[in-house]
Amino acid sequence: MKLLALDTSSEGCSAALLVDGRVSERFDLAPRGHTRLLMPMIRALLSEQDLVPADLDALAFACGPGSFTGLRIATGVVQGLAWGLDLPVLPVSSLATVALGAMDTLDVNDGDGVAVAFDARMGEVYWGCFEARGGRPRLLGAEQVCAPEAVSLPPVSGRWAGVGQGWRLKDQMPSAVVSAAVAVDDALVPRASCVARLASDALANVGGVSAAQAQPVYIRDEVTWKKLPGR
Repeated sequence: MKLLALDTSSEGCSAALLVDGRVSERFDLAPRGHTRLLMPMIRALLSEQDLVPADLDALAFACGPGSFTGLRIATGVVQGLAWGLDLPVLPVSSLATVALGAMDTLDVNDGDGVAVAFDARMGEVYWGCFEARGGRPRLLGAEQVCAPEAVSLPPVSGRWAGVGQGWRLKDQMPSAVVSAAVAVDDALVPRASCVARLASDALANVGGVSAAQAQPVYIRDEVTWKKLPGR
């Protein structure tokens, strides 16, 4: 199987290519460079494997939550490729990709929990709690957006790790949540290599969606936009 995965949901920009179970990736921290960097990353990955877009079997992208502008960039690229090549698309939770990254880099074992927080601005965080099972993160409950003071942890049999840049707001989180996290990494961001691995599982189990159904997930229903003078 040949699967191309993209992530532009945070300040990181990355593309990954999974070919027969092996993943190669291009990654850069470039908060304003997604549009400039993403297509060259895709071309470089395909060239390294002597592939062209028509050789791909599926596409995947981190669908959110995350940066509204970033999500639209990856969504647009994936939809364009999917329509042109008639390929299935696997939307993958941005929070889940960071949970998988934590399982790779921290001491997280089966039964342990991973609490992922992104800074959602406007005094809120995107929050998702996962349990490690069989080398993959399993969502506990629902992903949500809320004030840092309102986050909570469901019960797990093991320990908790806290990851994601939203953990830089831990001083505003309940003391019970902060004290339960035996390890915290507030630098982890979504990466396309994790998107590819989770998408590969999903493709094998449930299949993908059409280009039209490949939509970003914002979680926040209403956003207050401050209009500029004269607009």
